[in-house]
Amino acid sequence: MQRIEKVLRKLSREERLKVERGIEKILNRDFVGLNVRKIRGKEDVYRVRIGRVRIIFFWKDTQTDILIVDRRNDNTYNF
Repeated sequence: MQRIEKVLRKLSREERLKVERGIEKILNRDFVGLNVRKIRGKEDVYRVRIGRVRIIFFWKDTQTDILIVDRRNDNTYNF
């Protein structure tokens, strides 16, 4: 969680608010209005795109975990 908090601190205020709302929606399993896609080659791992920021999360049955929050770059999906 420390890495996620560190990334959030580096974002502008507007981006941070949008990402925090996105994380809240993911954890509440309310995907309406979010750009959600399954990540190819990974089982039960999805991403949400909010501008240039990506939220990568694990979602299976009753478990939802935020894995990565980061700006889109060449290494975003290498985990």
